[in-house]
Amino acid sequence: MAIGKASDLKVYNEEFQGGLWEGITQNTNAFNGASLNAIRLVTADKRGDYEKEAFYKSISGLITRRDTTAVTTATDLALTQDEFISVKVNRKIGPAAQTLDAFRKIAKDQREMSFILGKMIGVKKAQDLLNTGILAVAAAIQGQTALNLDITGETTKTLTTDALVRGLAQFGDAASRIVAWVMHSKPFFNLIGSQIADKIVNVADKVVYGGVPATLGRPVIVTDAPGLTDANGSVADTYNIMGLVEGAVVVTESEQSDIISEIVTGLENLVFRIQGEYAFNVRVKGFKWDVSSGGPNPLDTALGTTTNWDKAVTDDKDLSGVRIVSQ
Repeated sequence: MAIGKASDLKVYNEEFQGGLWEGITQNTNAFNGASLNAIRLVTADKRGDYEKEAFYKSISGLITRRDTTAVTTATDLALTQDEFISVKVNRKIGPAAQTLDAFRKIAKDQREMSFILGKMIGVKKAQDLLNTGILAVAAAIQGQTALNLDITGETTKTLTTDALVRGLAQFGDAASRIVAWVMHSKPFFNLIGSQIADKIVNVADKVVYGGVPATLGRPVIVTDAPGLTDANGSVADTYNIMGLVEGAVVVTESEQSDIISEIVTGLENLVFRIQGEYAFNVRVKGFKWDVSSGGPNPLDTALGTTTNWDKAVTDDKDLSGVRIVSQ
């Protein structure tokens, strides 16, 4: 057991002791209104490892030309169903443990540990929910060729306004359904740089003086989530820029979270331990989790595997959005 001791803490003079902790710098303010509900966070208890919702599929050829000169038998069309499937992901918090002696040496008690860990857990949990949702929606859209624009083979391999326009064009006349962009900071700053360099009237001025790039009337969520970048070894890294519709990915806290603290005896020193558990479901609009190949309680590698997200709807325009790949 890796239990912390007094030697693991900095024992400062009383007047110099600070209550600092190493925070998370990634932007996690992306849920609900911040993304115009493209990335949603909700709370609802869900039984089991999956949530399944049946829906009626669109009937191809439901309306056709009628021949007024014929009395031949018409072919019946069947009304069929498919289902949307979200998958539950289970998480563990800690356990984190520290000797009471360690806190006495800095003139504190276990309440200090509870306060600091509470702040850490809150931020890291929000980060986990966001990163997992982005990983899933990026993988699902990646598997739909018609919804992907890869500019890494073009002369300009980094994100530009032109690439955003062509990315939206993947959704055709349903492009207005795309309500927000989600991207890594690297392509975001590439976009700003290109708009300044291109000297687009009113846009370059806005970028320089207002600090906001032109993004075709849609807000941009800038977050350095792992699902938005692919480290390619010796080859240049690539980045996923996601144009998402409302409800593109829904993260549901689907079980009650439990945080347990206790004093552990029977050791050389008394120890204070905190441990917790929580679970959430991930649902991507228009897709169903492949129960057979993906399975329950998947690892992040499985959530990020394209073939584990099966298209459930017929029309691409009923899916979660588009993806642009840049350097």
